Amino acid sequence: MRETTSIVPFNRPLLLGGEIENVKAAVQGGSLGGNGDFTRRCQEFIGQLNGRGKVFLTTSCTSALEMAAMVLDIKPGDEVIVPSYTYVSTINAWLLRGATLVYVDVDPATMNIDHSLIEAAIISKTRVIVAVHYAGVACEMDTIMSLADKYNLFVVEDAAQALTSTYKSRSLGSIGDISCFSFHETKNFTSGGQGGAISINNESLLARAEVIYDNGTNRLQFLRGLVNQYCWEDIGSNFFMSEVQAAYLWGQLELAPIVQKTRHKFWARYASHLQVLADQGQIVFPSTPLGCTHNAHLFFFKLKAQDQRSAFIRYMKANGVVASAHFVPLHSRPIGLESGRFVGEDRFTTIESQRLVRLPLHFNMTVEEQDLVIAATISFFNCH
Repeated sequence: MRETTSIVPFNRPLLLGGEIENVKAAVQGGSLGGNGDFTRRCQEFIGQLNGRGKVFLTTSCTSALEMAAMVLDIKPGDEVIVPSYTYVSTINAWLLRGATLVYVDVDPATMNIDHSLIEAAIISKTRVIVAVHYAGVACEMDTIMSLADKYNLFVVEDAAQALTSTYKSRSLGSIGDISCFSFHETKNFTSGGQGGAISINNESLLARAEVIYDNGTNRLQFLRGLVNQYCWEDIGSNFFMSEVQAAYLWGQLELAPIVQKTRHKFWARYASHLQVLADQGQIVFPSTPLGCTHNAHLFFFKLKAQDQRSAFIRYMKANGVVASAHFVPLHSRPIGLESGRFVGEDRFTTIESQRLVRLPLHFNMTVEEQDLVIAATISFFNCH
């Protein structure tokens, strides 16, 4: 293939059309600070999807994770078990509370935390296991929840990429004590660039969560008529998503089945057309565990080595396609090991992350664009 000036972008933020009318309605409603009608609709949608828990919209998934660390009263000396292959927001939330990070290797089939290695990382100081559902594919939650029960730990689901995915017929984000979602512009649904949500699934945490969510005050109780005046009760912050963002988000969530059908169509076309490369041993596809469904958030595969991946990304760019690597393992950075430790051997986290590449996948891409991506991908392997 020849070098081209046309570009198939890695992502285009979702825009369906109704978002703008919703935003106008929110503005005309005269109350923009959040916790209005559009916020209620979004929270109810996520709550109904989960089937349990109390949902709060937040300014980002990062802030949702930071709120989770506050709700769980994490203190210096506490330990939090996390995968190293994740975004920095997953771990910064705990570091800000003084926790020590304990990294565990990944399962190369999914790039999720290897559930079989978690128990060896648990000590008396352990407080939380963070289950990051990479690419919207579920961690092995039954095992993780059993370990949490055995050792009296909390489980936080980092479901930033996982809204509408399932584990054994249960929605991801409905299983742990707390779950956090992202509505960043790169996600399946966006609230206009940034945004998130937190679901408090453990009822014993709910009263404190409500206070922390609203600057450490009991204002939400006041608004329900439970107290005569609201006051400062605890630490907290302003985690509210604005009503303008909630209005934008609702314009997408109400059409979630349409969005997901399209994304799954593109995901399936990639899998079908590139299967020949997997059959030849040129690439390795990820796997979705039995009984789980993914949400077509990412389409990725692995090449044989890091240098081949770099050559592939360069080749795709020369042919008008933005392909992308993903996370650099957090424990590979100086701050990563200063703030924690890796338990066991790093058999897969580093080497598998260096082989992984993602292809463009978004609602607004065209079949013609995807055909270009597929053709360029196959051409690379024919030439190399």
